[in-house]
Amino acid sequence: MADEGAVLGALRAAILAGEFAAGQRLVEVDLCERFDSSRFAVRAALPVLASEGLVDVQRHRGARVRVIPFEEAIEITEVRRLLEGLTAARAAQRVTAAQATELQEVIKQMREAVGSAELMRYSDANAQLHALIRTIAAHETATGIIERLRAQMVRHQFMLSLVPGRPTVSLGQHERIVAAILARDPDGAEAAMRDHITSVIDSLNNLPTAQARTGQASRARAGRAQARTGEAGRAQAGRAQTSTGR
Repeated sequence: MADEGAVLGALRAAILAGEFAAGQRLVEVDLCERFDSSRFAVRAALPVLASEGLVDVQRHRGARVRVIPFEEAIEITEVRRLLEGLTAARAAQRVTAAQATELQEVIKQMREAVGSAELMRYSDANAQLHALIRTIAAHETATGIIERLRAQMVRHQFMLSLVPGRPTVSLGQHERIVAAILARDPDGAEAAMRDHITSVIDSLNNLPTAQARTGQASRARAGRAQARTGEAGRAQAGRAQTSTGR
């Protein structure tokens, strides 16, 4: 039987992967069955995920996957702009030759993904690059805050990745960030990262409001359907969610 730590990690990963829809009720008995765990382990995981902004827990109403309002998504990204600029600058001061090679390899993967129009591959490489920059920066406080904020933004980020031409624009911005880090230019790296995040904010603001609201509504409906149909329904809705943009 899975312990508290295993249940916490597995449930967090499932939410971030879009296996549970935004607004979907998290039923204890279903979670116990899915993760082969006790109710105690599930109940211990939910408050932790609530503190991370991934779950809403309401008295007498249970827990649901938290819906991040569009306006809050913008605010989260504005905070990320400051912190990720800091980590990029610090990475430029600390990068080693081996780490420089890793950065170049990830950029290569991003170029290949754009060239072959593989959006999921590009999205994964994008996340990998940002994570690598944070690792190089070795700023534990900033990293902890950024990772928590990014976790709350997963669905909005995926929707943004589907905007035509966005990956190509994003690639050029990431190339500039990496070039500044490799040049050991902290000011240039910070400026390039802030410009990139500003572009993300601009792109989010340019998403049609109706599109954002429709995406949230469809995810909520998918969540209710999943709750009614059980595990098979959750898997099917998860696949549908991935194809329409988390």
